[in-house]
Parts: sequence; C-alpha cells; structure tokens
Amino acid sequence: MKNKQGNKENQKEHSDIKWFVKIFILTFVLSIIFSYISANGVSNLSLIPAIFILILVIVIGIFFDIIGVAVTVANEHEFHAKATKKVKGSKDSIQLIRNAPKVANICADVIGDICGVLSGAISALISMKITETFGLNFNIQFILSATVAALTVGGKALGKTIANNNSTQIVHAVGIVLNKFRK
Repeated sequence: MKNKQGNKENQKEHSDIKWFVKIFILTFVLSIIFSYISANGVSNLSLIPAIFILILVIVIGIFFDIIGVAVTVANEHEFHAKATKKVKGSKDSIQLIRNAPKVANICADVIGDICGVLSGAISALISMKITETFGLNFNIQFILSATVAALTVGGKALGKTIANNNSTQIVHAVGIVLNKFRK
C-alpha cells in the first residue's frame, strides 16, 4: 500500500516538474517575442499609436485575468446538461474547468504577467517620447508607470468581480472559441 502511494507521489511530482518546465519555456519564448515586437514596434511609432498599443496591452492582460478567474470559479455541472444537448463549446468548457489550475496559470500568470512587463516597457518608451516631444525637464516615467499600474490593478479588480458573477457565460464563450479553433 505504501509503495503505491509513494509511486503516485513521485508521478505527481514528475508531472509538476514537467508542467514547470513547459510553462517556463512558454513564458520565456513569448516574453522574448512580445518584448522584441513591442519595443521595436513602439519605438518607431508616434505618440498616439504608442499609447493605443499600451492601452491594448493593458486590456489584454485584464481580459485574460478574467478568463483565468472565471475558469477557477465556474461549476462543471452546469455544462454537463449542455453537453448532452450537444451545445457547442460545452465539452470544451468542461475541459477548461477540469484543467482550471493550468488554464488559470496560462491566462492570469503567463499572459497577464507578460502584459504587465510589456506595459512597463512600453510606458518607459512613451515617457521618453513625451519628454522629447514636449521638451520636459523632468522624467514623466514615474507618473506614467503609476497610471499604468493603477489601470492594470483596478481593471483586474473589476474583472475579478465580473468573472465571479459571470463565470458560466465567460467559460462557455471561451469554450465556443476553442471549439471553433478545433475545427
């Protein structure tokens, strides 16, 4: 009996290590790609498009945080009836909920944290553009960084409430999108 339990623990630990390695590599590669694209892309843009991209990155981070929270609080049983009626996306929704820790990790941590790092880098580039364009004698980076942080944290706080109150609809919408990508 003890040997079986020890074997299960070893398999769980091995699975956790594999997940860590996969998520580490995914995050590393995505961070390099997005950082390169945003830094090079934003540095060549004028001020207004750069601000638009910054806002877009913040919104993407909030959006994926909402998905991550919704998946963790959604009730799988609500989708079983839909699955028996062959409602599109219901089986994908069940799979999302059954894999909630990994889905939440990818959505809230990987994508959310990458968006946080990107928004910081983009805000630094924008602050340099503002300082150069308007000939300011002080660094506006502190104000811009605080604004970006406040928008991100405030948006995620609001998003968590939305995710808690609408988890079934959010997970089902994601399930429908995943279902379409599978075809």
